[in-house]
Amino acid sequence: MTIRSRKVIIDSDLAGLYGVTTKVLNQSVKRNIGRFPSDFMFELTRDEKNELVTNCDRLKQLKFSSSMPRAFTEHGALMLASILNSQRAIDASIFIIRAFVHLRMLYMQNTEVVYKLKELESRISKHDSKIQDIVEILRQLMAPPKRPKRKIGFQIKESIPKNSFRNE
Repeated sequence: MTIRSRKVIIDSDLAGLYGVTTKVLNQSVKRNIGRFPSDFMFELTRDEKNELVTNCDRLKQLKFSSSMPRAFTEHGALMLASILNSQRAIDASIFIIRAFVHLRMLYMQNTEVVYKLKELESRISKHDSKIQDIVEILRQLMAPPKRPKRKIGFQIKESIPKNSFRNE
């Protein structure tokens, strides 16, 4: 759900995901409050709580709670996984760490590929003009040779002088 323009999960829902009670979750947060800055977790106001209870049927039990529920962003949910001692929270922490390591490896591999592609592109761009020159030379060599145009019809060769047939 979205509260204060942030995607969040309410403490009672998060407690269910991690296999602990909401009370245990909130006690762990209080003991480790330094791990939860405002961009990780915030406490709902009374109006936010009333709107939440009105809009979400599954959160009706919050209506009679004297304490204000906490909302956790994804960073806060990840931090909770590292401080809670339930098996689900431990499994979630391990899964998250492995996922981040895998993502980092993928990023590093892609970075190497991008670098090699840029290197190859720079080599090819240097060779482009040379390749174009070679293609132009090959076209010139493949073009039929230019021959002088021949005149059509009977033609007399000029090797015999014109006046040699006259008797004078």
